[in-house]
Amino acid sequence: MIATVQGSSGLVLEINSAVRDQDGYVTVSGQIKNTGSSTFSDIGAFRGDEQAASPASVAGASLVDTAGKKRYLVLRDTEGRCACTTGLAFMKSGESVAFFAQFPAPPATTNTVVFGLPTFAAATIKLSG
Repeated sequence: MIATVQGSSGLVLEINSAVRDQDGYVTVSGQIKNTGSSTFSDIGAFRGDEQAASPASVAGASLVDTAGKKRYLVLRDTEGRCACTTGLAFMKSGESVAFFAQFPAPPATTNTVVFGLPTFAAATIKLSG
């Protein structure tokens, strides 16, 4: 695990990897845990401004290259769907859900970025690969 951040209603975001691949992408993956005492139902908050193509997703995630002063949003396919986890539903107390989100890679000289997902604190993470 490379980062853990708190969210609302007892949610915890664990980032397990942030891998830069040969094709110019960064894939961030991990899990969202409901450590609260009740079912979490505001999954729609994770999608950010997304309205139609990927409604039950983590499409609101972003990477920020603070040194390069650039923000990278989740990649989209030709139909506007995110390259990220979709189909999220209610999370019962104690439940964990795996997630991933794929982004354009920042320049090779950038090794550290800030990962953001709506309702969670920002996490500074180191890229591998």
